[in-house]
Amino acid sequence: MNTSSVHPFDLVDVDGLLSDEEREIQRTVRALGERELRPHVARWFEEGAIPARELARTLGRLGVLGMHLEGYGCAGTSAVAYGLACLELEAVDSGLRSLVSVQGSLAMYAIRTYGSEEQKQRWLPGMAAGESIGCFGLTEPDAGSDPGAMRTNARRDGSDWILNGTKMWITNASVADVAVVWARTEDGVRGFVVPAGTPGFSAPEIRRKLSLRASVTGELVLEDVRLPADAVLPQARGLSGPLGCLNEARFGIVFGAIGAARDCLEAAISYASERTVFGRSLASYQLTQQKLADMAVELDKGMLLALRLGRLKDEGRLRPEQVSVGKLNNVREAIAIARECRTVLGANGITLEYPALRHANNLESVLTYEGTSEVHSLVIGKALTGEAAFR
Repeated sequence: MNTSSVHPFDLVDVDGLLSDEEREIQRTVRALGERELRPHVARWFEEGAIPARELARTLGRLGVLGMHLEGYGCAGTSAVAYGLACLELEAVDSGLRSLVSVQGSLAMYAIRTYGSEEQKQRWLPGMAAGESIGCFGLTEPDAGSDPGAMRTNARRDGSDWILNGTKMWITNASVADVAVVWARTEDGVRGFVVPAGTPGFSAPEIRRKLSLRASVTGELVLEDVRLPADAVLPQARGLSGPLGCLNEARFGIVFGAIGAARDCLEAAISYASERTVFGRSLASYQLTQQKLADMAVELDKGMLLALRLGRLKDEGRLRPEQVSVGKLNNVREAIAIARECRTVLGANGITLEYPALRHANNLESVLTYEGTSEVHSLVIGKALTGEAAFR
């Protein structure tokens, strides 16, 4: 990059909006990503496999697993600090941020918020350290955007529970030590803590993916899984439980998507500055600068939005529709930036030597998981009009 150039975030002085602690956390996560993750991520993506347990322990030592939760070995950081960690992890690869999001914002958050003291003591310290991996079973083959249509059920058998059903598209499934599974009961939807290895429980891996290849994805199959009475999450009843967890994960995506977009734009600016076309640098052409300027403006707007939502969350004032605004806008703009950066990179952009198309492929999944763009549009529409248009 030209020594007289500025980073895209410097255009609006993003760094000046952060506290010293937030900047230090961001630098620490970025340094680990550059040192221990980025050198391997293209190979992991190409092979469609990651050393999940090793990664979990590395991320646990760093302190990012459940970092925004209090107690039980968790760091108890601010929401903004957690968001910045998600940004730096997704700047390497969306799959790595997904591992952290599912571990901390779904599985650990569910146990921390809705679990018994015994459940918290048993699972959270090991999960914070990365010694145990968790997953979150809500989505089903025929129930994605409409979780109320779930078919997985739990029935009483004496003091025990018997679970039957199938969950689909579950991050960390086949490597998880524990699954938080949501099922329909006579009393409405309830959450259950299911240890891996419980008879009748299996987690086959989903392969042949074209997106999130540096991530473990699988099914959860429950065939007459018998659980004791204390396996149920006592503080969660109805869909408000799992939906509350999803809002936690969506918040991380608001920041994470910006990380993927930033990585693409940094690569495109660097490449354009070094690439010679017709005797001049690619960066010196007006058409290239128009692309870079447009992307930088959208990147900065998304970053400012993420920071605003993070401050609201730290103040306890963040509403679900505001999370939807962030998720809808930032993922939509991130995928547009990734695609445009690929055009700046030309044919080189389709290789794993550069990150743009890998990020674009990953963002195709991010666009639809934790709520599709259509669902988030309807959440915003309901907030604006007072009319629910989901059915």
